[in-house]
Amino acid sequence: MPEKVANIAKNTSYFTLALILQKAISLIYFTWYARALGPADLGKYYFAISLTTIFSIFLDLGLTNLITREVAKDKSVATKYLGGALALKTILSLGTIAVIAGLVGWGHYDPLIADLVWVSAISMLLDSVTTLIFAFSRAFHNLKYESISSVASQAVTLLVSWLVFATHGNLVALMWAQVASSAFAFVYAIITVAGRWHLSLKPTWNWQWLSKLLILAWPFGLFAIANRAYGYFDSLLLFYFKNDLAVGIYQIPFKINLALQFLPAAFVASLYPALSHYWHNQKDQLGKTFQRAISYSLILAMPIGIGIAATAVPLTELFKTSYTQAIWPLRLTAATIFLTFLSYPLGSLLNACDRQKSNTWNMIITAVVNIILECLFIPPWGVMGAVASDIVAAALLVVLSWKVVRELKIIKLRATAGLFGKVLAASTLMGLVVYYLNSRLNLGVNILCGVLVYGLTLFAFKGFAKEDLISVWQSFKK
Repeated sequence: MPEKVANIAKNTSYFTLALILQKAISLIYFTWYARALGPADLGKYYFAISLTTIFSIFLDLGLTNLITREVAKDKSVATKYLGGALALKTILSLGTIAVIAGLVGWGHYDPLIADLVWVSAISMLLDSVTTLIFAFSRAFHNLKYESISSVASQAVTLLVSWLVFATHGNLVALMWAQVASSAFAFVYAIITVAGRWHLSLKPTWNWQWLSKLLILAWPFGLFAIANRAYGYFDSLLLFYFKNDLAVGIYQIPFKINLALQFLPAAFVASLYPALSHYWHNQKDQLGKTFQRAISYSLILAMPIGIGIAATAVPLTELFKTSYTQAIWPLRLTAATIFLTFLSYPLGSLLNACDRQKSNTWNMIITAVVNIILECLFIPPWGVMGAVASDIVAAALLVVLSWKVVRELKIIKLRATAGLFGKVLAASTLMGLVVYYLNSRLNLGVNILCGVLVYGLTLFAFKGFAKEDLISVWQSFKK
């Protein structure tokens, strides 16, 4: 196995393992929150997080993706990029906080919601710097430290949340659990960049360089703005068109979908700098690596989507009977999960191959279409309208991205179509078995049965070989 490919396997394996633990912990405390708070208070809590999450992109404006790509090409420019990025972060942070202050004042929010927004904003500021710092670890093809941070910070959230519930704290106190998690990750990132990579944390106030950074980053920034609008505007619109109860119900399919995205996110985190390197140095390896990424996405996305749809009832029962309205939205979200998994490697390839402008326009079009559909669908249909809008938008993004990827002429559609048929057949059989066993086995055992059925069936259909499993196992030992 070539060194670069082996490094992708190693980083993907460890980062995937870390994100499995991270998302498992986050699902534990989300389930805890949902059961303890109920849909209405849960809706208030996540409305505040959704609002600050959308604004957090104005703290970055594409700098993180730009730095990962450029430093992956030439590591000698790392200090220069970090100094400029920290200076821009300082300016952007002041502007973003001013905008949030104006919005909170203009919106005349309930005092509780206003307090939740302000506490969440602290977490937003810390997370923004942490993400920037770990962009350098990704550029250096080392995801070890980010992996440790992602698990440990979620453990901090779980611990502080337990303390809040144990002392009968309120919603605002619970939001401080997120701040504690962000503060831990921030300090760990600072120690990492100074101690491991020996990079200076001093901002560089060179206005010519800062202007150039903004110009270079703007395609990534527009993409990120559109991506956040596409991902989080639904909660805001549900709050404005409906109520906090609808936001709380919507969090069940939304959080399960978001939690599962660790799989493509982990792979892309390692894949992106390698694709950037191949595009400029080894184009013959580019197509092979991307083909493996698409295959990986198909093999994982299809069974997860169908499995979620088949187990929607017992999954919803993990919360309370007050969340039964989330069953059908969760079933429909299965389609969004499948399409989202495919969009990750497609977008990563476009960015790596200097097609970030195309990627940006694709996301802008998708976000605009999604928001328009949500404005049309949410008033009459509520949560179901939000989910339906997500499905249409996710399909549109995949189609637009695939169109640009085909212009690069690096992937054979016939090979992908053949694998798609095998994965669909194995996933459908798994879904039928799991649905039949819903009332006969508990959820955990049923999921294990589904994994076994899918794995054996796909292996019988030659969807993957024994060598693929050996390669993944060996990547953990390196």
